[in-house]
Amino acid sequence: MSSPSVARIAYLASDSVIDVLPPLPDTSPFASTYTSLSKSSRATSRLISIPSGGDPVSVALQQHNPSLISVTASATSKIILNIVLRLSELSSLPIVLHFILEGDLSDVLLLRSAIPYFLLSSTSQQAHDNSLIASKLARSQRKPVVHAFYAGPAGGLEELADDKIVPFLLEERAASPAANGHANGNGDATDTNGSAGTNGHTNGHAGANGHTNGNGNHHLDPHEVLFKAYESLAASAVALLRRPIRYLQSSGSSTSETVIFTLGRELMAVVDDILVHSISLVNPLPTSRILAAIPLTAKRVIVLEDIARWSMQWTPLYLDVIRALQHRDANERPIVQSGLLGNVEGLGAADVLQFVQNASSTSSSRLELGSSIPSSPTPVALHIPKHEASYTKVLSHLFSERLDVVNSPSLIASQGSIATTPEFALGRVRGQLEERSLLVTVVEELLQSPSVDADLHSLLSQWLIAKDDAVKSRKLTDGIVSALSSSSLGLPASDRILSLKAHLPARSRWIIGSDAWSYDLGASGLHHLIASGLNVNILIIDNLPYSSRNSGDPSRRKRDVGLYAMNHGDVFVASVAVYSSYAQVLQSFIEADKYTGPSVVLAHLPYESDASPALDVLKETKLAVDTGYWPLYRWDPSKEREGKEPFSLDSDAVKNDLQQFLDRQNHLSQLVRSKPQMAAELVSSLGQNVKEARKRRALQSYNELLSALDAPPVTILYASDGGAAEKVAKKLSNRAKARGLSTTLATLDSMPLDSLAQEEYVFFVTSTAGQGEPPQNGRHFFKALNAAVGRGDQILTNLKYGVFGMGDSHYWPRPEDAHYYNKPGKDLDSRLAALGGQRIVDLGLGDDQDADGPQTGYKLFEPAVWKIMGVDSIEVTEAEPEPITNEHIKAASQYLRGTIVEGLEDTSTGAIAPSDGQLTKFHGIYQQDDRDIREEREAQGVEPAYSFMIRVRMPGGVCTPQQWLQMDQISDEHGCGTFKITTRATFQFHGIIKRHLKPAIQDINRVLLDTLAACGDVNRNVICSSIPTMSTLHSQVFAFSKAISEHLIPRTTAYHEIWLDKKMVAGDAVKDFEPLYGEFYLPRKFKVAVAVPPTNDVDIFANDLGYIAITNHDGSLAGFNVTIGGGMGVTHGNKKTYPRTADVIGFCTYEQGKYVAEAVMLTQRDNGNRADRKNARLKYTIDRMGLDVFKAEVEKRLGYSLAPARPYTFDRNVDDYGWATGSDGRHHFTMFIENGRIQDEPGRNFKTGLREIAKVHKGTFRLTANQHLLVSDVPDTELPLIKELLAKYKLDNLVHSGLRLSSSACVAFPTCGLAMAESERYLPLLIDKVEKICEENGLRNDSIVMRMTGCPNGCARPYLAEVAFVGKAPGSYLMLLGGGYYGQRLNKIYRETVSEPEILAILKPMIKRYALERLEGERFGDFTIRTGYISPTTAGKEWYVGMGGEGEYKQ
Repeated sequence: MSSPSVARIAYLASDSVIDVLPPLPDTSPFASTYTSLSKSSRATSRLISIPSGGDPVSVALQQHNPSLISVTASATSKIILNIVLRLSELSSLPIVLHFILEGDLSDVLLLRSAIPYFLLSSTSQQAHDNSLIASKLARSQRKPVVHAFYAGPAGGLEELADDKIVPFLLEERAASPAANGHANGNGDATDTNGSAGTNGHTNGHAGANGHTNGNGNHHLDPHEVLFKAYESLAASAVALLRRPIRYLQSSGSSTSETVIFTLGRELMAVVDDILVHSISLVNPLPTSRILAAIPLTAKRVIVLEDIARWSMQWTPLYLDVIRALQHRDANERPIVQSGLLGNVEGLGAADVLQFVQNASSTSSSRLELGSSIPSSPTPVALHIPKHEASYTKVLSHLFSERLDVVNSPSLIASQGSIATTPEFALGRVRGQLEERSLLVTVVEELLQSPSVDADLHSLLSQWLIAKDDAVKSRKLTDGIVSALSSSSLGLPASDRILSLKAHLPARSRWIIGSDAWSYDLGASGLHHLIASGLNVNILIIDNLPYSSRNSGDPSRRKRDVGLYAMNHGDVFVASVAVYSSYAQVLQSFIEADKYTGPSVVLAHLPYESDASPALDVLKETKLAVDTGYWPLYRWDPSKEREGKEPFSLDSDAVKNDLQQFLDRQNHLSQLVRSKPQMAAELVSSLGQNVKEARKRRALQSYNELLSALDAPPVTILYASDGGAAEKVAKKLSNRAKARGLSTTLATLDSMPLDSLAQEEYVFFVTSTAGQGEPPQNGRHFFKALNAAVGRGDQILTNLKYGVFGMGDSHYWPRPEDAHYYNKPGKDLDSRLAALGGQRIVDLGLGDDQDADGPQTGYKLFEPAVWKIMGVDSIEVTEAEPEPITNEHIKAASQYLRGTIVEGLEDTSTGAIAPSDGQLTKFHGIYQQDDRDIREEREAQGVEPAYSFMIRVRMPGGVCTPQQWLQMDQISDEHGCGTFKITTRATFQFHGIIKRHLKPAIQDINRVLLDTLAACGDVNRNVICSSIPTMSTLHSQVFAFSKAISEHLIPRTTAYHEIWLDKKMVAGDAVKDFEPLYGEFYLPRKFKVAVAVPPTNDVDIFANDLGYIAITNHDGSLAGFNVTIGGGMGVTHGNKKTYPRTADVIGFCTYEQGKYVAEAVMLTQRDNGNRADRKNARLKYTIDRMGLDVFKAEVEKRLGYSLAPARPYTFDRNVDDYGWATGSDGRHHFTMFIENGRIQDEPGRNFKTGLREIAKVHKGTFRLTANQHLLVSDVPDTELPLIKELLAKYKLDNLVHSGLRLSSSACVAFPTCGLAMAESERYLPLLIDKVEKICEENGLRNDSIVMRMTGCPNGCARPYLAEVAFVGKAPGSYLMLLGGGYYGQRLNKIYRETVSEPEILAILKPMIKRYALERLEGERFGDFTIRTGYISPTTAGKEWYVGMGGEGEYKQ
């Protein structure tokens, strides 16, 4: 047999071998070899056996960074189909698919066109050699390879020694002309084994092959490159094996007039006058190679293929030959015939000659050589394990003649083996239900006929009422059929009813499957059955014994079908065990049958084989049920509509034994992890909260919920807001696993105290949020912990624990606030001890201020953990898994596609997957939730109130009235009723739920705007000055802004595919590419602004790239000074992060501008820090490289040097409010929109007013980077009407203090996920109080730039304000002073923690002194520096120098 030699090479060559088992009772033809090698070989290949229903692709994709994966399987249509559907996921995976052929090649050839390499072996020796080559091809080329082989005898097999296989695979051999020239042995063009140069001199002459590797490279067949790699590897194999390896096995004369190509079993007969080629390399088979194999003397070519079940008219090799011959002149082309290659064993030369003579005389295009092979394999009766009769007999007893097993094995004879699959069953059920629905329609139609007699009318009417009643419908059926058969109505409806009479009685439809259907649940037919909504019952029989539960590969653990179905929400679910509770089985079957909709019954039947005694089955069942591994329950969603409890737990032993029920082997352990409230109620079946708790969705996604691993001896729990503590917890978990410890990793909130009491070793990691508060995903746990301590409970006496806390000792610098440092970690440690827990590792504290940050403390904590667990002496050499970062997500996203489409279709949650959440930013979308009600919803047991923010890309901030009206409508129809003008001079919508995302974006695009690149690691919305008085100049800089934006926009078509339903051309034929960004895009966001002096309303120095407009003496645009390196984002407590103002590096012309932008962005793309997103912005790249070096690199890319910068002057960065007239005579009104929020409020119906203006306005609207709005380009004729509307809606009210007019705030609470404190909602209230101080000192009309943000990321550009507040915790802020009035200088931290009383106490004397002591024209920021409150910030890197005040004002 060939299979042992194939299995041997697969095992020795691979990191992992995946053996797909055949259906019972058959055994794998490879299994015995694997068993033997696992005992005798020194190879460490990982063997994974999966059942016939398993998905080898999923298993292969779970292998971490493999050098080679081998799959061995029988070439059945089901396995091939599963692989075909997921071929795209294998495109870059080094995997060999070894298929043993049971029938013909019809199924396996489906893979030929999509897999780069396809090898076919017809003998055992060829199977051995091709296995070796396939393994090296996959390993070296990192591409999938198919190797199909016939199960021939092993006589005369010469195998390569074990110790030579791996060296051969690891050998690096470059393809060379010599290697390519004689890879297949003889290179003589006239040799009978290498006819017409087929096997030799492929680099040489201008004959049939031309110059395939010479000067004609631009004529290469697309397959040539792949073929060259094969040819080179074949040459190295020849050198090792000392026998020829040919892609064509040839015999006969090279001058023959007849050529036969065979694809299939080897044709042993040799006929001198006939040239026979047997194909070994099915793909790639370049046209030139086929052509070279057909001599010019050939008059007839016969193509014979072993594909009796090929469904298309033309066979693949036949088409290849026809295609190759198109390269010859028409008068030189031979006749080509196609035929079937049958069983050629025993055929001699005379038989072949006779066949050729018959082919010459026949007009048929379909020939056959050899004895016929059945066109399809005889269906094999499905093996039904005898133990399963325990359930099928119960079904037969309950439902007797109305039982319809939709996928009954009896259908195999007529439908084939596919008849037992869930996909077939779903189609059959759907068809039956559609026919019954048609029957109801026809009956109703017949009842309308006046010719129906009273008796038949009565029968039909009764049937309509009782059609779903099992007993009544069957009784009525006989009467209806009899009456219709004997009547002479002659109506089409009566005849149709008789044709559909099989559907008159109500049936109990059941689909019976095994636990193999539990693999790849989300993509399987079982998923479609559950999601179909059809009235069908599904019985899944799980035969895994409790004692064998851990024997499988954990990464391939079967999904919990019951939990999956329960999460679907409209499915009846029952878990039963006939050897535990026969009555519960009966009750579950009856309730499932009565339920309208899908029902899933999970039946436990633990046995190893048919020979397993019933007593063993009974023992295993009892063990599984008693330990909670297989809880007995029923879940009936229909009861909820009646106000009843939908969940019933039927395992009394589980109710009485919480410890065993929460055992990690429990199939419901995933539920316990993610739904702690529900877990408690499952145990007791009491309490009012079950109904609410059951609605909680998985915290991340179905797959994460359903793929939870078995119970470990070590549990690691974490609480984290920003992700830092989560990373530390994952690091600890990964290192524990590397030391042989089995670990569970979860959030604090996913672990109820009752469950924690059953744990032995638990290690906690928590960060600090807000004012010494626990992170969001730990607050529920902390509340329960505090309540237990308050009650004096001693429930954790079994717990052995250690705590590692993370915080910043400088975050709260005042002595009275010092206790907030690492408060959650300290509180957790003390409270666990108070509840009886035993501290086995001293409290570890990670401080951001330490030399290595939190790692300094962690380096002391981790070794203590290993020591206490007894694994400190284990040396771990294996590299830790690389954490998944944004860079990985971008690279794997297929140019920003990810799984966004699938996430939008998932109605089970209002969220999308975290990785997709990173990708949607590139599409202008952020996922958020309402933080005002987050804790309330958590207490209710429901997921956060997820919604999304959409940001529009609108370069230059100019929109038409039509676009404004559309934005207004979108906010009402899809958003929260309001919308916001952002600091990037564009629109932003909040509160858009998932199902409204796509319609909202389509509405945006309908008015020629979009959201692409409004966020994400790309160039974002380009902004420019509004300058209402300089109309011509504004039109130029506006056009320049649009040109920059269009030049730097991503080119992926994913946006149009996902949101606008635009499909790629020719399916996948045209591939996406990013000429500027590449697949990784930028390290971080990139912002561009264009300013027109003297107004710096865009804060040019806060942007990565800036253009300062320079005008000629006549006011025309001369060009731009270029600035680079500005940026606002900071991380609290991390002094490696800081804000930075941009540097001026030179001057460019208008035409050069977009190319300068490209050069700067690409230099950042190639040099930015992709390892640390907190240090990835351009500002850090410049400081790391040096400004001169960075500028030189930009100029190198440009090919010329920038001209020297020209003089310019800024005098403000606030907007010029009120009316202004441009140079073109048109009018502009700049109105004050506080913090950019467009909404209607009592007395201020701004949203309505702007809507009314947009309806009549003929000009444009301009949005400013200070979040205000211009009604622009108003002609004289329209001026009175616009003024009237402005006055009517109080939009012309500019009677505000200078402080308020100069203020700005970000959104923060309740929607921003990064917010630490209020901002937009709080700043107006704070200004109310501060402007009173200003008024008291005569400063009402003086402009003081004040800004506030809810976190340190700097969206409102606070670090350039004269006075600013940056949120640290609710009600607590950094206070900064000393910014330049026109945005030219950074401010500095004056106080690290202030609340409102302290803010007012600081500002009151400061503002008073400013009013009394300021110099002429002196601005507030300059005053605070001159009078010694704060020192000036001279550079971003110096931002922390002098923080906390100067001299007597120092904190």
